[in-house]
Amino acid sequence: MSIRRRDARIAALTLVTILSATTTTIAAAQSSASKAKGDRQVTAPFTKPSESELKKKLTPEQFKVTQQEGTEAPFRNEYWDNHEAGIYVDVVSGEPLFSSLDKFDSGTGWPSFTKPLVPENVKTKTDRSLFMTRNEVRSTHADSHLGHLFDDGPKPTGQRYCMNSASMRFIPANKLVAEGYGQFSPLFEKKK
Repeated sequence: MSIRRRDARIAALTLVTILSATTTTIAAAQSSASKAKGDRQVTAPFTKPSESELKKKLTPEQFKVTQQEGTEAPFRNEYWDNHEAGIYVDVVSGEPLFSSLDKFDSGTGWPSFTKPLVPENVKTKTDRSLFMTRNEVRSTHADSHLGHLFDDGPKPTGQRYCMNSASMRFIPANKLVAEGYGQFSPLFEKKK
């Protein structure tokens, strides 16, 4: 191989290496900028931790509710009377579930909502336990048991998503960006 040809080949390989490194750097910078703005990938692939990992991560009540379809006591749970602005996310996966803007006092002693914040993150299935038929509510990605859906809610939806506090984590509106949920901040900005 001539020296010219070898030098051209080295130059081409160097250029490819530089372009590849630049592309990687740009992608990393865009990802960092997205995180800095508080944009969280809500549909990113989620791998559910093993049962032993969940037992370490969750409180016994959180594990019982989310993994064993348990129900916490009414009026003695963390969010039934929470009136702070913010969102509720799955305690296992962090997927956004409900907003305080859709929360209402159902008088039942559990946090109740008229609709999900991100409908794709909430699914229902038929529950025939306790000698009745109900609509169980589960998170889509973590498959956590959240609570039940009833058709006795207020207008406009007529629905009552009756949730267990133990299945959720509350993120105040003023911490949404810091926690990676910045895309929901505009919901809580005062309209001029």
